[in-house]
Amino acid sequence: MSVHATARIVATRAGLPVLAGEGPLAVRRTRATGPGGRVTVVGAMSAPLGGDRLAIEAEVRDGARLTVDAAAATVALPGRTAGGEAGPARYDVRLTVGEEAELSWLPEQLISAYGSDLRMSTRVELAATGRLVLREEQILGRHGELPGTLFTRLTVRRAGRPLLDQELAYGPGAPGGWDGGAVLGGHRAVGQLLLAGPEFEDKPGRPRMLGDTAVLTPLAGPAVLVTAVAPDALRLRRVLDEVLTEEAYR
Repeated sequence: MSVHATARIVATRAGLPVLAGEGPLAVRRTRATGPGGRVTVVGAMSAPLGGDRLAIEAEVRDGARLTVDAAAATVALPGRTAGGEAGPARYDVRLTVGEEAELSWLPEQLISAYGSDLRMSTRVELAATGRLVLREEQILGRHGELPGTLFTRLTVRRAGRPLLDQELAYGPGAPGGWDGGAVLGGHRAVGQLLLAGPEFEDKPGRPRMLGDTAVLTPLAGPAVLVTAVAPDALRLRRVLDEVLTEEAYR
C-alpha cells in the first residue's frame, strides 16, 4: 500500500505557529545555533517507496528566520502496491520565503537505492529581499550497488521572476550519457548549493573552479550556484561546507 503524507512548517518572527507532519514525515522543533527557529525532519518509517506521494511545505513569513535540516539521509527504495507494480514515488518540496526573511534548507543526502524509482521536485518562491541557502545532495546507490532511477527538478523564482530551473536525471530510467565524462564521469555523489540574497547585487560571486570536480557560478538574480560531483557523500559535503563557511563571512 502506497503512502500519501504532507508535512507543513510555518515560521514567523514570533515562532512556529504551524508544525505538522504525517506518516513518515515527522517534524520536530530543535535547538537553533543562531538567530531564528530550527526544525528537524525525522523519518518515522521507511520512505519513499515505490508509489508513495510525499510532500513538505515550508513558509517563512516576512522578517522570520528558519533553518530546516534532517536527522538522517532519505533513502529511496523499491516498493509494490497491493495491485502489483507500484510505479515511481514522488517527493515534492514547496518553499516560500517572505520579505526580509531567511531560510536555510539543509536536508541530509537523498540516496537512490538499486531498484527504486523517484521523481523529486523542489519549488521555491523567494521575495525580493528574502535570503535563501538551499542544499541538495544525491547519492547514487548504496555502497557497492548500482543506483535506482532518479529524476529531480529544482525551480526557484525571485520576486516572481525565474532565478533557476534545472532538471537532473540518473540511473537506468534516465537518458543515456548520465554517467559519462560530460556529466558524472563515474562519480556517485552529486550536489548543488544555491545561495541567494540582496547582498549578491552589490558583491556578486566570482566564477571559479572549486577543486577538480566542482564549480561556483554566479546567477542573474542575484545568487550563486555551486555544482559538484564527488566519489562519495563525505567528500561532496566537504566541498559544499567550505563554500558555506566562506560565504558566511561575505
